[in-house]
Amino acid sequence: MAVNDECKLRFQELKAKRIYRFIVFKIDESIQQVKVEKLGESKESYDDFTASLPANECRYAVYDFDFTTNENCQKSKIFFVAWSPDTSRIRSKMLYASSKDRFRRELDGVQVELQATDPSEMSFDIVKARAL
Repeated sequence: MAVNDECKLRFQELKAKRIYRFIVFKIDESIQQVKVEKLGESKESYDDFTASLPANECRYAVYDFDFTTNENCQKSKIFFVAWSPDTSRIRSKMLYASSKDRFRRELDGVQVELQATDPSEMSFDIVKARAL
């Protein structure tokens, strides 16, 4: 599975310049390549991020999560999300599952990985608990 250079470039911009809040990636099955599908502006919320994941199609995504620790420190962690809803096609689930590790290695700087098959598995509370 090839990774489009734009994926790495946009991820570096999210990580270093914090231009984006999140990035949604899609596998283009016709050319067997991971591409950027959506860029979330830095002002967008976690709800905007979850709404950008299709209900019945697999996706990869990264989210720059800002939070306050129990010691009242402002922190940020970059989450990698493997979104594979139960309602998606079997072939699509297999393709995303088999390509995930290779794609994930291309994104140097991800701190937390999360796999979700429905929205409850990536609720704001779960993400915050994983970040702390």
